[in-house]
Amino acid sequence: MSYFEILCNDVLSSIIFIVEGHLDLLPQRSAIEGHIRNCIPCTAEIAHERAVHDLLQETLRRTCNEQAPEDLHQAIHRQIQAQMAGGIERVTQFSMTEISIEIDGFGNIEHREIQIEETHIQHFVDGDSEQ
Repeated sequence: MSYFEILCNDVLSSIIFIVEGHLDLLPQRSAIEGHIRNCIPCTAEIAHERAVHDLLQETLRRTCNEQAPEDLHQAIHRQIQAQMAGGIERVTQFSMTEISIEIDGFGNIEHREIQIEETHIQHFVDGDSEQ
């Protein structure tokens, strides 16, 4: 298969799959591999994208290694203990329904809009807490 059977744009639009090693997920894998072997500009662009990707990954590893605050650890621990000990369960629910109908001069419905919004928030509270 000639590398001209797939265009550079098609190869470069799949660059994230190539850089992250997931080329096998693409149906045109063999055409892309053949193109990369023979196309110097695409090979150079992929090398550049790999370098940027690796630099970004390394920067994130070095800078995003903060630990959660101790009070968060304790709050999560209390919630887990309350769940396991059969703590009090409190469920809060919010619901809203909005209906809007427009009727023309002949009594025909021109526009109808129905919005339903529902939120469930579930809290597990330790039996000793007052909330």
